[in-house]
Amino acid sequence: MPPTFSKPIPVPFVSKPMHVEPGWIDLNGHMNLAYYQVLFDRNFDDVLAFAGFGPDYLAASNHSIFAGEVHICYRREVRLEDPVVVSWHLLGLDAKRLHFCSEMHHATEGWLAATSENLSLHVDMAARRVAPFLPGSDAVLRRIAEAHATLPRPKFVGRHVAMPARPA
Repeated sequence: MPPTFSKPIPVPFVSKPMHVEPGWIDLNGHMNLAYYQVLFDRNFDDVLAFAGFGPDYLAASNHSIFAGEVHICYRREVRLEDPVVVSWHLLGLDAKRLHFCSEMHHATEGWLAATSENLSLHVDMAARRVAPFLPGSDAVLRRIAEAHATLPRPKFVGRHVAMPARPA
């Protein structure tokens, strides 16, 4: 990343409105669960490009970012006519990993459709193994982490899959 990088850091990153495609509607008349991840991932691709980890980074360094773990919670069904926006919040960063979360909202009505918590990994493509960020390559990510540290930590972060406790 050039030292002259001076773009403002969005806090959080918010996508442009995205629309549910007709082929994504399942037999229940709402967006199939797999396509929530597609929309979360499209926003993350934009974040990665902003931070310098797009196709040029892969071509020049033979390193990339892979998903390591994803936890999506479906809060309200999204239907064909619903436009959505995705917000992205970097929670943490170390030498090899990104911990972040996203929220999907209806673009005009504002209601929460889904949340996603993720751990992504920096990968050496030649070895196909997790590897430290290359020197200086994570500078923008570190600036994003500093800016996003001002955001409140969402309550859904750290949630795990479990049955609700039953009264004794």
